[in-house]
Amino acid sequence: MDKTDQKILRILQADASKPIAEIARLVNLSQTPCWNRIRRMENEGIIKGRVALVDPRKVGLGLTAFVAVEAVSHSREWTVSFRRLIQSMPEVMESYRMAGDIDYLLRVVVPDMEAYDNFYNRLIEGAAPKNVTSRFSMEVLSARTVLPF
Repeated sequence: MDKTDQKILRILQADASKPIAEIARLVNLSQTPCWNRIRRMENEGIIKGRVALVDPRKVGLGLTAFVAVEAVSHSREWTVSFRRLIQSMPEVMESYRMAGDIDYLLRVVVPDMEAYDNFYNRLIEGAAPKNVTSRFSMEVLSARTVLPF
């Protein structure tokens, strides 16, 4: 990946709806070579998809929780079962396996506390974790879509 690819990626991360002609102009390429670079990066998995970013509050999803999960077991069976469970839960926007005092960190988006309680009950019934700790976001201070390269 060269500097031109990086410029293309920064543009697409900021606004994937920009026309190819404009992207090409911004990176000093003609349209076909620019499009070829984008397709190559898609084929290589560098570009994973193109999406519209939606404000959760404006669509009725006003509560964001960060949920720390401690596994009851580190067996393959428990891990596979847990991954399947959280992948089946649309409220889980992101999930990470962590190093340190917690095993997993989930970012969960729901309409309200009642919906979170419903999510929480499904999580503990389905996974039977050792411990679950939830922290609720009061305000988004920053959120970026452009990676720093």
